[in-house]
Amino acid sequence: MLSKQNGRRAPKSHVITAVHIAVEKMLTGICEPSLYVPVPRCTGGRVLYVDFDGVLHPESVYLLHRRGPQLLDAPGHVLFEHCGLLEEVLLPYADLRIVLSTSWVRCYRGSVRRVSRRLTAWLQARVLGATYHSAMDPVEFATAPRGMQIWSDVLRRKPTDWLALDDDYLHWPTWCRDRLVCTDPLLGISEPAVLADLKAKLFRMYQKG
Repeated sequence: MLSKQNGRRAPKSHVITAVHIAVEKMLTGICEPSLYVPVPRCTGGRVLYVDFDGVLHPESVYLLHRRGPQLLDAPGHVLFEHCGLLEEVLLPYADLRIVLSTSWVRCYRGSVRRVSRRLTAWLQARVLGATYHSAMDPVEFATAPRGMQIWSDVLRRKPTDWLALDDDYLHWPTWCRDRLVCTDPLLGISEPAVLADLKAKLFRMYQKG
């Protein structure tokens, strides 16, 4: 999601910060999660973390005053154009649930229900929650790299297995880099190599039993 100010993009943070270091220390048990919130209501199970921009539509989405999210600089494309494709890919995996990792949730003050309404009804029914929670410090959360935001949620949610759909790959944690399906910023999951990677990783995840 992009900045309201003058319609300019709010740059993604790829700086290794104290948050990054703190979350990494969680692996050793040295410190408590700096992004602490109560344990999610639904834990365990198989989870797919889903970003919106650069995944379900091109990444050039601007949050404009009184107009809401607008897709700009992407002629021929529309918001959430790949929802049907994602449904098709997930159809064989009845127990797979979705956790929203998109910055839209933070922009809408943690309202998962409001943000998930943008999805099709079929996808909405699979949404468990989001990586961002209203109890978090929004500035601290936004400063953390996307991969660390997701990893922090993995530690709280404790899924039995998981994957992430995202076009933001910089500073992704090395210990779970293989869980990322890196999408095309313009074509999202519709890019043939990306789509093949997603299908292959889902298949392997379910082959593990």
